[in-house]
Amino acid sequence: MTSSTPPTRPPLTVVTVDWAHPDAVTLREEMAAEVGPRYADLARTVRGNPNTVDESTVYRTFVAYSGGAAGHAAMRWNAGELELKRMFVRPAHRGSGVADALLLAAEDAARAEGQPRLILQTGHLQPEAVRFYVRSGYHRIPIFPPYEVLPLSNCFAKQLK
Repeated sequence: MTSSTPPTRPPLTVVTVDWAHPDAVTLREEMAAEVGPRYADLARTVRGNPNTVDESTVYRTFVAYSGGAAGHAAMRWNAGELELKRMFVRPAHRGSGVADALLLAAEDAARAEGQPRLILQTGHLQPEAVRFYVRSGYHRIPIFPPYEVLPLSNCFAKQLK
């Protein structure tokens, strides 16, 4: 009888990249392809797209690597606060700590910038994201601009100080 050792994952690293970095762009496209269809009906009824990210507001973009690009997160300035945007982990890497590492990198960057909290918005059709943020110490806050046109939004914040 032979014993088999489960395969080990390559080391996990989180790297700061430009918003336009090819891996970051690919991961955002994969996120849009996965999440977009959930909101297709809603998108037809909302005026404009409150989830659009103006590249000039992007503070930092992170890509997690573990044997290739595994996940993405970005932060943008929104009314003087840093907002987490485009948090995404490829399906093969979910449950492996990638999301935790990306979130920690974002929180550390916000702390280094002297921000007292990090804010975010996630859609009402993403219960897995809501569970993740609550488990990670985030609490619900009122819907903040530009998401007021999405009254079912889940908005969260975490105190960093």
